[in-house]
Amino acid sequence: MEKRRSVLKTMLVSVVGLSVFGISKDAIAAPADEKVANNVTTFQDVPLFSGSTKLGNMVFIAGKGAHVEPFEIKAHTEIVLKELEKELIKAGSSMEKVLKVGVFLNDIADYQGMNEVYKGRFGKNPPVRTTVAVAKGGVPGNSLVEMDCIAYI
Repeated sequence: MEKRRSVLKTMLVSVVGLSVFGISKDAIAAPADEKVANNVTTFQDVPLFSGSTKLGNMVFIAGKGAHVEPFEIKAHTEIVLKELEKELIKAGSSMEKVLKVGVFLNDIADYQGMNEVYKGRFGKNPPVRTTVAVAKGGVPGNSLVEMDCIAYI
């Protein structure tokens, strides 16, 4: 188990480039004995996914969407970012400690509107980000945008 954690830490440091953000290997060096999953969603009484999972000093937040009206990208982006922040705080982290964000747009035409609300939300050293428009069928649950993230504690 310890060797697996060591490999994971090495991968995160080399792939995510933690040193670029001024985060040392020690920032993720105090792993817990096991992962801790929170807010488990079940389907037919079988665990399907967790709202967030911690492993050591890392927290992984599942995709958050805005499943409400108005169906306008700026409103949905604001809701999603507030939900991410709420989960991060609950996990002992913050928006400033986010390393990676995944953004899934229902329509790539909403890219600029999403960016207008997104900018500046993660402090002066923003995380790396991947933004894609989802395939036919859109983001689940009628949200115009869904975001997930990885942060440290």
